[in-house]
Amino acid sequence: MSTGDQPPEGMGGLYPFLYPGPGDLDAVLTEALRSTGEKAAEIVRLRRELAESMADELVECAGEMAIRFAAGGRLFAFGNGGSSTDAQEVATAFLHPDHGLSLPALSLTSDVAVVTALSNDVGFDVVFARQLAALGRRGDMAFGLTTSGGSANVVRAFEEAARQGMLTIALAGDRGGRLAELELLDYLFVIPSSSVHRIQEAQTTVYHVLWELTQHALGAVPAPPVRNVG
Repeated sequence: MSTGDQPPEGMGGLYPFLYPGPGDLDAVLTEALRSTGEKAAEIVRLRRELAESMADELVECAGEMAIRFAAGGRLFAFGNGGSSTDAQEVATAFLHPDHGLSLPALSLTSDVAVVTALSNDVGFDVVFARQLAALGRRGDMAFGLTTSGGSANVVRAFEEAARQGMLTIALAGDRGGRLAELELLDYLFVIPSSSVHRIQEAQTTVYHVLWELTQHALGAVPAPPVRNVG
């Protein structure tokens, strides 16, 4: 390999399959297969663990959400980065499901003008709290996602939501971070993993289960069948 064919510093380890040397490709493919198998086994194990430890609380939380939806309550979802994408999926799942009832839900990260205006003119820490202060009311629901549990703007949003009498539902990872220290949360679902990828994969399962259980509580879909989580 000529000097010009050498990968930039740090790139070889990040993308080894782009720069295989003689005889390296088989080793790279073998390692990719092993790594993929380990990750798949880990998320299956984690989901089984959550099914055992969170089942009762998920049913209870969905029942409380159903009560508020039936009374005209709305769901506001929020998060940062990948959790922002998940917040948009939460809102879409409730507002525009492929079956069941369409329920009022909004992602607080969807309006770029509002997000950037608040971040620029006031501060990023209040980007969700200010929206809840303007839009939220008693009987609504605040649904926040964070892998670390330490996002300042998510914490501030829950403080504002609790002040208004909203139902507060949080999804976090590892040990829950700052959210685990908040006594004002109605529900906190902590994914016991230090991997951001496994946390977000498991959080996806949690909020889809909450959607299905809420629809069932409202009488819109049959009870989910009992099945192995894996």
